[in-house]
Amino acid sequence: MPKMKVAVLGDTATQFLGEMIRAVAYERVLNIEIWESGYNQIETQIAVSNSELYAYKPDIIVLFFATHKLLHRYNTLSPSQYHTLAESEHDRIIKLVENIKANISAKIILYNFYEINDAVFGSYGLKTESAFIFQWHKLNFELMKTASLRNDLFLCDIDNLQRRAGNRVFFQPAVYLNSDMVFSIDVLPEVAAKTVDIIAAINGAIKKCVILDLDNTIWGGIIGEDGIENIQIGTLGIGKAFTEFQYWLKKLKNRGIVLAVCSKNDEQIARAPFEKHPDMILKMEDIAVFVANWNNKAENIKHIKNILNIGFDAMVFIDDSIFERGMIRELLPEVTVPELPEDPADYIGYLSELNLFETCSFSEEDMQRTLQYKIEAQRKINQQSFASEEEYLKNLDMVSVVETFSKYNIPRVAQLTQRSNQFNLRTVRYTDADIEKIAFSDAYLSFAFNLKDKFGDNGLISVVILKKDKEDSLFIDTWLMSCRVLKRGMEQFILNTLVMFAQENTYAYLKGEYIPTLKNDMVKDLYKNLGFEKKENYWILDVEKYKKLECFINRK
Repeated sequence: MPKMKVAVLGDTATQFLGEMIRAVAYERVLNIEIWESGYNQIETQIAVSNSELYAYKPDIIVLFFATHKLLHRYNTLSPSQYHTLAESEHDRIIKLVENIKANISAKIILYNFYEINDAVFGSYGLKTESAFIFQWHKLNFELMKTASLRNDLFLCDIDNLQRRAGNRVFFQPAVYLNSDMVFSIDVLPEVAAKTVDIIAAINGAIKKCVILDLDNTIWGGIIGEDGIENIQIGTLGIGKAFTEFQYWLKKLKNRGIVLAVCSKNDEQIARAPFEKHPDMILKMEDIAVFVANWNNKAENIKHIKNILNIGFDAMVFIDDSIFERGMIRELLPEVTVPELPEDPADYIGYLSELNLFETCSFSEEDMQRTLQYKIEAQRKINQQSFASEEEYLKNLDMVSVVETFSKYNIPRVAQLTQRSNQFNLRTVRYTDADIEKIAFSDAYLSFAFNLKDKFGDNGLISVVILKKDKEDSLFIDTWLMSCRVLKRGMEQFILNTLVMFAQENTYAYLKGEYIPTLKNDMVKDLYKNLGFEKKENYWILDVEKYKKLECFINRK
């Protein structure tokens, strides 16, 4: 994994925070380097163009403004100015963010403001703009609104962490007075973990799939023994806990997390509640891959992986059985296996606190992901009926739409750069703002590839960014592709398209680079297999000598 350079800046003491972020990242095998600003130097480091911050050239900047300092500024205002605090602080912070972006292209993680209620107004403080608690709420809300409009600014919810930990654990007055440290030693690991969650998501380390057991996991009881009419689900007793859990899972699915079933059961019996029980929240259309048999669950999860074409590390396995959880941890250590509580009423609270599904983007296409994977399963079943791969590919009737980057596809293009790990030659991550700059830059050429076949629309599945290297050469800055469309000839179609463009625009060479990571070994020989020649650290293709590669994809 390429090294990520992270800078930490705060208006209070942060030295232990930087060390803890480094420790958590190391534990998660994230390759990061930490630079920490001197005490309370946020404005200085950001305002001065030749500062240490800009010389460091970080990929990510962590900004921490302490609520205690915010309260101090509120205390220095005249009563007639109390209502202006949130607006002035919001503007000050965003100006700093804009200053950063004017100097470097780093992504910014901004801690939101944890709660301090000085109780000067009591509960009435929630309805008067003069109260600090009102201004605190307003400031956090304004930051959320601004962050929702910016794809280079990510909020880290320190306020939620404080409420979970409790203020007496989160903040220790004696430590703050003597060292100006806001976070207690006890809560620092959690602050660092939430920070690293976002760093990992920015770097493409996200969960994509939840694999579910059924009996005593999404309903109470054993369907094969108790029968469909006696499983516990609905609005009464413990059944309500399972219903609420299904609602939570449904929201994950709607957000783009793929749901799969892995159950030791007869398939017809296991499907029955999804198809017939009136209180089931999850239906068969919510499940991308349904596997119910009496085979080893580790083998079934491997089967699910092959259908979805995602890594084991993108999977979360949820099962009430201690034995099954232990077996998957042993046989498939990359799969995340939460230690599910015994009481189903605690499922949602426990899983929510783990924050397994951190993301740095969301698009309309995410909501269609389950359908896309269900269609992919149909393709794999259909493939078995053909004598050869060539015959199968011809029968798919594949058509690709090739577009440049536009305001309509920029969010999805950026998302692919952030999430694609396996078929990704250089693994460069871009935000929406980065992609927008590339789209309108004369130095770059952009290609977005969509793919349809007789089973359905795969959507935007591949991105190529070419940089004008020399007068006669184009450098492949980015080439990535969704693993859902592997082994269909898409890489051959893409190279044919790139070469045709180069020839039409009098470019003589395509220049490629492979940067290895822990996850992209599958493309290490791609350039070699496609006819590029290795010259020093790059791969070169002479477009005049190129012979069009065979594929069964038509361009629309």
